[in-house]
Order: sequence, then C-alpha cells, then structure tokens
Amino acid sequence: MRTFTAISGPCWFNRRGAALGAVFGLSPDSHHTQQVHRKGKAASLPAKLGRLLPALLAAVLVPMATGAPSVAAAPGPPPVTVLTPAAHLGTGDIFVTPTSSTGKYANGPEILDTHGNVVWFHAIPETQTAADFRAQRYGGHQVLTWWQGTGLGGLSCGTDYIYNDQFQQIATVRAGNGLCADGHEFLITPWNTALITIYQKTTANLTSIGGPADQTVINGIVQEIDIATGQVLFQWNSADHIPYSQSEQPLPAKPSEPWSWFHLNAVKVDTDGNLLISARHTWATYKVDRLTGDVLWTLGGKASSFTLAAAPGQVLDQAGELFAWQHDPEPLGNDTYTFFDDEANGASPPLLPYSRAITVQLNETTHVATLTAADNQPEGLAASAAGNAQTTSDGNLFVGWGLLPYFSAFDPSVTLIFDAHFPPGVYSYRAYFLPFNPAT
Repeated sequence: MRTFTAISGPCWFNRRGAALGAVFGLSPDSHHTQQVHRKGKAASLPAKLGRLLPALLAAVLVPMATGAPSVAAAPGPPPVTVLTPAAHLGTGDIFVTPTSSTGKYANGPEILDTHGNVVWFHAIPETQTAADFRAQRYGGHQVLTWWQGTGLGGLSCGTDYIYNDQFQQIATVRAGNGLCADGHEFLITPWNTALITIYQKTTANLTSIGGPADQTVINGIVQEIDIATGQVLFQWNSADHIPYSQSEQPLPAKPSEPWSWFHLNAVKVDTDGNLLISARHTWATYKVDRLTGDVLWTLGGKASSFTLAAAPGQVLDQAGELFAWQHDPEPLGNDTYTFFDDEANGASPPLLPYSRAITVQLNETTHVATLTAADNQPEGLAASAAGNAQTTSDGNLFVGWGLLPYFSAFDPSVTLIFDAHFPPGVYSYRAYFLPFNPAT
C-alpha cells in the first residue's frame, strides 16, 4: 500500500490527518505548495517547518494576490470512524468533500484510504464549499476534478477545477453565456468535453398552474463545454422542455421568492451517448437527446413514460414511486440504472423512513420500469438532500449518503462490506471509490 504525505492549500497533513503545519488559505487559482514523500524518505519535521516558515510569514504579512482577505484555516479535515471494516472492496481510495456546518473542521476535497486515513486533503476558504470530487480521465490521463464555490443547494456560483496526477492545477472550466457553474455535477465526457450544471434565476408566468404572472423561478441548465477553449457546445434549459406543472415543489408565498421548481442535480452520459438529467423537485429523470435536447423518455414523477413496478422482495414508496427527491442516475448498460433515492427533503414527511440506493430495469417495449434491488441506509436513516450510488469496477455499490455523515459499500448480494462516518455536522455531497495513482 502506498504511503505519502500531502501538503496542499492551507494545511499539511500526514495520512492520519494530523496537522503538522498551517499557513493562511489560498484559493486553487493562487500559488500553493504541494509535496509527496515516499515512506521512509520524508525530511525531518524541523526541516519541513523551516521550509514552511517563510511561507507562513509571507501569508501573514503580504495580502493575497486575489485581493481576498486572508482567513486562518480551520484545524484540519474531520476524523473518520470506520464502523464496518472494508472487505472485498477492491483496489482504490475514497473521494469525498467533507463540509462542516459548524466551522469546526476545514472544508475541501479529500482522498481517504479504506481505514479512514487521509491520503490527500486540499483545504479551501471556509466561506466556500467543494463538491463532486473524483478521479476522472482527461486527454488519456488520470486527473482529479471538483467544483468549488458558494451557495451549493441554492443559487450557487463557482468554478470547476482539473488537477493532474502530481496534484497540480492544469485547467479550469467555467460556465458560458454569462452564467455561473453550479456544483452538482462536473463530468468529463469520453470525448474530453465537460458537462456542468447551472442554476439560473428568471421570471415566469405561472397563471396556467394557479400561480402569479411574475413568479421568480430557478431553472436548471446543462452545458457541454470545450475544456480547452471554454466554448459552449450544447445548452439545455429545463424551462424549454419540462412543464412547470411537473414540479412537486409547493409555490412560494410571494412572487419575489425564488421557486426552485426543477432543482437539477445530475447530468450523465448514457451508454448510447445521450444524456440522463435528474431533477430532485420533479421526482424524475429525463433521457435527453444530446444533439437536439428533446426528451426521449421520462422516468418517475407526474409524466412518467413507464409504468412503475417492484420485483419480489422490493417496495415502491408511499407515493407509488421508484424514488423521490432522488439524485445521481448511473447507466449500467442493457437499460439498467442505479439511483440514489433520498425519499426525504427535510420539509415534508418522508415517503420511506430510510434512504436507499436502488437498481431499476427498464423495458422500453412494454414501457415498464422495475425496481430490482435496493441497498438501504445501514443505520435506517433518511438523507434530506444530496447523495450518490456508484458501481465500482468490482461490481460493488459505493454509496455516499448525502447530508447524512455516512458512506458505505455493498457487494452484489446486498451485503454491507464497508461503512464509515464523519462526525455529526459534517457531510459530503457525494462519495466515490476509485483508483488513483499519483505520479512519483
């Protein structure tokens, strides 16, 4: 097992997360120092701190180049408690974005091993959030990617970052057409473009559904971006294709209050090259033609193209749905998909007492969608937002439980093979189990 020490951003941590030194925070666009040391070859602590002292003094005495005020970093990333040790999980590391609601811990993208030890952590300013951190492929090379910004979950705005296998920033992706990137998805396609999500505030006439003529609404926008040039190659707006009447979200009390009627939270590439778009507030996933933007089918919600069914031993929720307030549709091929099924939103009564990761089989001839498997939250809890379910290369299902502080893994027989959690008040928007091999 590889072992190395990572220095990134404002804090320096060994693999057990102990803060060895700290400097004031820099954004990913600013200069920062990173070093990787193989076990047994690391410099002595006094020597390391001696090298860091000039940086510390410079950070205290010199304003940051970005013009933003210097802010002292939090003590470090949150500790991880492993409840079920990893068994038959395969080779890889855990990718998370621990976010502290109390400010007790630092926020930022983090790689953990299966024992909960820190492999790499990049602390970000405490006013910002990181999301959707993972290893991807770009230009034939392994890279690290994440979104960083403010307002995640509402009218968010930020930048998507690409780092190489030496933990160095090599590219950024920003939304085009005068818009700003949201943090729910940053996916590099097999053809080396980026799919990103955007929230746009505008005004709509909702008199046809009993609403005001000037209701402020938040639409969901998907853009495909050429990473090298920043050119927008494709843009899809929820309001152009989905009726407002499909929303499950109640209208606000005032027209000036933004109505998050759609709440876009994922965009994926299906096995045929078309897109899967998930909307939390319509309880639906849409298959969208990547060239025309037309909706090819709708799964779930008020206008489902499929009759919903449950295989023996499986259950639909109290609304007769496969999922509600769901996230992260993932195509497995042969019309089989997984979803993270929240079944709760924190404001309404949950439709099941627990969240789950589900597998659904579509029959496009009979137009029946069948729930074939469900991996329930091990502690029997429901996540009121966020979450994902990733099928690993070994066929396991790795689940991030959203606003719950847990992340888990199940084997194909639905046996729990790993379970861990952050302290209360800490969550990760998604969690992945992926291979990543840093350059030596």
